[in-house]
Amino acid sequence: MLKIAICDDDEQMRGYLQTVISRQTGVQADLYASGEELLSRETEYDILFLDICLKQEEGAHRLNGMETARRIRAHSDMLIIFITAMPDYVYEAYDVEAFHYLLKPIDVKKLEEVTARAAAKAKEKKNVPSLLIKTNGKFVRIPVDEIYYAENDGRKVTLHTGNGDYSYYEKMEVLEQKLAEGFFRSHRGYLVNLQEVAGYDRMSITLKCGDTVFLSKQKYSGFVAAYMDYLTT
Repeated sequence: MLKIAICDDDEQMRGYLQTVISRQTGVQADLYASGEELLSRETEYDILFLDICLKQEEGAHRLNGMETARRIRAHSDMLIIFITAMPDYVYEAYDVEAFHYLLKPIDVKKLEEVTARAAAKAKEKKNVPSLLIKTNGKFVRIPVDEIYYAENDGRKVTLHTGNGDYSYYEKMEVLEQKLAEGFFRSHRGYLVNLQEVAGYDRMSITLKCGDTVFLSKQKYSGFVAAYMDYLTT
């Protein structure tokens, strides 16, 4: 079941959005009137409908939608759909990797279309095994089957993938436990995706991407057994 939230300071708009979204997804969305209220719950949602121009109280600074989104992006890759009457913020929306940007007054057919696409995307993310990592100050979700191999790099781990390399702080032992099935620790410095193996000898493994990684003498028999098991299952 998807987890959806709506954050808008207009009670009538919250109710309208909830009705349409519930009809479209079968999910009763959680409702919030402010960014502070949303962030205080610390709930990991799949989809967030977020008003950019949240009401400001005189004499007190309140988070607007864009500030709220930036704080969310510090720890989450949930799909954010901005809702606003002001098109001026559309470029800022790209900075927080918004899924979509809906202008008020909201066209119900457009809302239904965007909701359907967001729900499909969120379900896809749930069904594909992936790693959520923090690199270069933002969170990135890496599908496990796109990882060629992981390389130990001091206090960091570098994931070599079909979409480039990603370095982040992680212990190789922890990553090994997270990936587990389908991966083999060929050397203290390398963790290999068995589906990406092109060939091997007693000292190294060649990957389909063309890279070669070390295969330690102590790990050779275990690797051969794991690779044969992978090929025959």
